[in-house]
Amino acid sequence: MQDHTNDPVWKQAIAGSQMLLVAFGALVLMPLITGLDPNVALFTAGLGTLIFHIVTGGQIPIFLASSFAFIAPVIASKGRFGMEETLGGLMAAGILYIFLSGLVRLRGTGFVRRLLPPVVIGPVIMTIGLGLAPVAVHMASGRTGDGANQLIPYDTAIWIAMISLAVTIIMSVWAKGIFRLIPIMFGVITGYILSAFAGIVDTTPIQEAAWFAVPNFVAPAFSWGAILFMIPVAIAPAIEHIGDVLAIGNVTRKNYLEKPGLHRTLLGDGLATSAASLLGGPPNTTYSEVTGAVMLTKNFNPKVMWWAACVAIVLAFVGKFGAALQTIPVPVMGGILCLLFGSIAVVGLNTLIRHQVDLSQSRNLVIVGVTLVFGIGGMVLGHLEGIALCAVAAIILNLILPGSREAWGKAVYEQKAD
Repeated sequence: MQDHTNDPVWKQAIAGSQMLLVAFGALVLMPLITGLDPNVALFTAGLGTLIFHIVTGGQIPIFLASSFAFIAPVIASKGRFGMEETLGGLMAAGILYIFLSGLVRLRGTGFVRRLLPPVVIGPVIMTIGLGLAPVAVHMASGRTGDGANQLIPYDTAIWIAMISLAVTIIMSVWAKGIFRLIPIMFGVITGYILSAFAGIVDTTPIQEAAWFAVPNFVAPAFSWGAILFMIPVAIAPAIEHIGDVLAIGNVTRKNYLEKPGLHRTLLGDGLATSAASLLGGPPNTTYSEVTGAVMLTKNFNPKVMWWAACVAIVLAFVGKFGAALQTIPVPVMGGILCLLFGSIAVVGLNTLIRHQVDLSQSRNLVIVGVTLVFGIGGMVLGHLEGIALCAVAAIILNLILPGSREAWGKAVYEQKAD
């Protein structure tokens, strides 16, 4: 294994820029879909990554950026409570991470396994992806995310969306090396060029934007409705975080759940998310694309991520850059989201398959079935709806229905029996 810890500064800076490039497509896509400022998202991704590394003692080669799990809740909450209150709810979600971190510190990871087995995690993550499917289809068809307005003629939009999707698929399956890790970037560039030829790109905002501009920071406001709506949503990304920490540990052959400890990684993620929402940015999560890049380049030096964070913060102040991102036409993003949102659902499905959760067991069938319908159907009970409600329902059903062994699936219990 090659040691990159003593690489010269310029090499670390280039490696950091490469890591940011890998994360970039997903990083800016989330704010563009939800109506947040991409420059603020860049700044808060950089800031959040630095906070995470300070909290964890700079031991893990990880990059934090915009979380896709929050797209549907942010869109729903923005329509219901407004952007400032939504940011307040996201800040509360970050505080939940901090609370979870304290519990892990006091009681170990056992209660997390009891509260959030695969039969709970799987369908909640599937709901996040499948619940967003209409948004992707509306955008690919040239409409706004909610389908209310036709922004671009359907015939023009659909072929641009499908070619953008095809390029993204081709790059993710057949490309080699680092190119395989940036399929979103290729999809966006191809779609943007096609859109320019079709005459649906308005470059006026780029021309009018200043080269240097302070990002459009927004302060949160707080209301109980938005907080109660958003807190349960944080459950799925918290689980995703644990999975990503395990994944990067497998790559570097270190157990990060023991050192620096799950409590410190959760604390870092929580503080990063709360800091992001304090400035008007999207909640942060660990990026598995970057884990893939670490595996490919064999560069396990955590300082590389510090450089990626610093480059993101510098880019946040380039006004024309943010303006260019906001001119990406709707069908380009819609085409790529057909793949991305489907991929999220598959991650949830894979959680059930990998743990061999037996869905012929009545309790498991009930939990998965109710969770999917509540989440995708948009069920409302009191202040809870959609993903937030299905996450709470899945946890409660898992706790009250008999047979907690079955919640973990066959694979875990065979291992325990050996």
